[in-house]
Order: sequence, then structure tokens, then C-alpha cells
Amino acid sequence: MHTVYTCFCTDIIHEGHLNIIKEAMKLGRVVVGALSDKALLRYNKFPTVSLEERLKLYRSIEGVSEVVVQNDMLYDDIIESLKPDYIIHGDNWKTGPTSAIRTHVREKVAEYGGAVVDVPYTYNEKVKKADKLLREKLAMPEYRRKRLKQLIDICPIVKIIEAHSGLTGLIAEKTVVENNGRLDQFDGMWVSSLCDSTAKGKPDIELVDMSSRLRTIDDIMEVTTKPIIFDGDTGGLTEHFVYNIRTLERMGVSAIIIEDKKGLKKNSLFGTEVSQTQATIEEFCDKISAGKRIQLTEDFMIIARIESLILEQGMDDALNRAFAYVEAGADGIMIHSRKKSPDEILEFCDEFRSKNKKTPIVVVPSSFNTITEEELAEHGVNIVIYANQLTRSAFPSMQKTAEDILRYHRAKEVDDRLLPIKEIITLIDEL
Repeated sequence: MHTVYTCFCTDIIHEGHLNIIKEAMKLGRVVVGALSDKALLRYNKFPTVSLEERLKLYRSIEGVSEVVVQNDMLYDDIIESLKPDYIIHGDNWKTGPTSAIRTHVREKVAEYGGAVVDVPYTYNEKVKKADKLLREKLAMPEYRRKRLKQLIDICPIVKIIEAHSGLTGLIAEKTVVENNGRLDQFDGMWVSSLCDSTAKGKPDIELVDMSSRLRTIDDIMEVTTKPIIFDGDTGGLTEHFVYNIRTLERMGVSAIIIEDKKGLKKNSLFGTEVSQTQATIEEFCDKISAGKRIQLTEDFMIIARIESLILEQGMDDALNRAFAYVEAGADGIMIHSRKKSPDEILEFCDEFRSKNKKTPIVVVPSSFNTITEEELAEHGVNIVIYANQLTRSAFPSMQKTAEDILRYHRAKEVDDRLLPIKEIITLIDEL
């Protein structure tokens, strides 16, 4: 009897999956693969149930002879171990980024005479409702909030990009690329004080109040499912900080990053060019401890951002602060630099990791932007934040468009570089 293989990456079985099984049974013995958590993340999926629960769910499907774990989104591990005669899949993988996976699979199974079978993708109101319910579940605070910690445990490095509106949130949520046959995407979103202020036409001096910033989070959360890290600036007064922690945690935000400066906020990009005051270690530790005492779940993270290198206080000061902040309860350390070279960041990471192997390290490679994520991971970095690139890319494009419309007194000259409205609309899910 022929072996027929299909891979599932779902927490809910609907008639589309059952149709795949029905078609597979016509060809032979059916083996279902459960894509591992690590592979699921790169496949633009996030599990709401454990791998063990998914295995149990797939075994319960009538007609399934065997269920195995698939660890490689390219199917290499399965093809090598099972050598299935047929690999069956919905025909939706014939287009878009997943088409590279299909091409790879076809070539691999053809080496021994196997074949790929494409089944018409099932999409009706019932399937649409099942997919919508899964997305809504992922967006619920109790699922979203804990996802950052889960990602840190699973991924070599967690990739975060800034979002300052519902639309930029959708770009962060839905952008998937194929690279050498593998899919990649961002893991979460950074709600930046700088970008939020800029989008509102305000200076980045904590002028935009917390209620306005919470509305930005709400706009993003309404249309996305991925975890959010909130830029908390200095955290403000400790008495205010603890209330904000409770609010963010209740909303489903995964983490807040606060910097160890005090007084009127000045952007770190200015460094020592403007007067900036760093809080004492004791002051900042007290703020961290107060925040940790007030939170209600283990999911929420308070990450301490160290400004010592920005303010030219030296490596020893940065490291002393890092160890003290961890002792005070910080769930992670963000180390910042405005130098073009990543050398001092890597030195900090190596020194910190020599004594602390577990506490997550966060970096923002805006100035030292030549270093790769893989290189950062080799030095113990857990989270990389692309903190302002969407805002910075949008502004010159919009300005150039505005200038050209004024210059030519019509819109024809700018049309070739505009995204069709139809493509923008496809980002937005209908209810």
C-alpha cells in the first residue's frame, strides 16, 4: 500500500482538513504530520495548544493511520524517514511564499519516484469562521501576553518591528518572505514612543500622554495577534508606573521597556549633546521592584534599558547596573548604543553572559545596523528590535509624492510608485 503524507499546522480541524484526509485515503495509507512549534512560528502560525494536544487531535481523525512530528517546514526530515509515495496539500501553496516549499518538496520526492498531489483549497463560510475564531483566540490577552516569553524559549532570536497604527501593525503581522526555500516573518511589535509621537506630529519628550498611547495599542491589538513590547520611556513617577503596568498587563501587552534616566525625556540619539540625567541604581531598582510587585501574572515582562553607553559612563557602569536591575526583578536587559560599530554592544553581551546565562538581552541595532541577527544571537542576544524603520521609510516616500504632485499639478507622475488600493485592502480582514 502506498504511503500518503500530509502536514497539519492547525489547532482546529475543519472540513478543509477532512477533505484532505478523504482525498489521501483514496491513494493509500494516511500519515499526518504535526508541525513542531519552532517550525510553526516560521510558518506564520502560533500554537494555542501544545504539540502533545495537536498530536492527540490529529490521531482522533477517522482514516489517519499514523501521526508524526515534522520539525522541518521544508519536509526534509519526513521525506528522509518516511519516503512517502505521495505528499498531499491544499493547492493554496502553489502561489505566494509557500510555493518555494512546494517546489522543494516536488524535487525531493521526484528523486525516488514520489509525487505531490494538490487538492483544491476548501474555503467557505464554515472554514472562514473556524479560521476567524482561531485568530480571535490568538488575539485574546491571556494568549497574546505570554507569547513573548514562549518565543524567547523557542526562537534563536526574536525579531520585533515597530508599529504605530493599525495599518503598520498589519504589515508587522502579515509580512512573510521566502528565503532559500524557508519562510520568515517578524515575531512581534514595538510600540515606540518616538514613532507614536512622530505619527501624531509631536516631539518625543513624553508629550503624548498615556491615554493616547494606549489608544494606539488598542488600534494595533484590534487587528493583530502578535505580542507587543511597549516603549515606556523612563516609566515616569513610580506611583504612575505601577498603574500603567496593571493597565498594560490587563490589555495583553507582553512587556514594557523603561530606561534608567530621569527628568524631562530627551531622545537617546542625542547622547551627551544635550543634558540628560541618569537615575541612580537605587532609584531605578526601586521602580523595577515596585512594578514587579504590582503585576498579577508571570507572563508580563519588565525590561530595564541601560543608558550608560549612550551617556559615555563606561562599560563597568553598564554591567553593574545590569546585574543590579536583574537582582531587583528585571525580566530582561536592553543595552543601547549610538555608535556605528557593534563592538561595545557585543562586549557588554559577552561580559554579561559570562555571569548570567538566562536573563534575556534586548538590542536595537539602529546605528550599528550592519550586524546580522545570527551574529547577535551568537553573543547571547535574545530579542532584536527594529525600532523606527517603518516610520523612517514612510516619511521620505510621502514627502516625495507630495512634492511631485505640486511640481506636476497632477498625480500621474507618482502613480508608478504607489501601491494599488486593492493591495492595501487585502491586508485588512473583514468581519
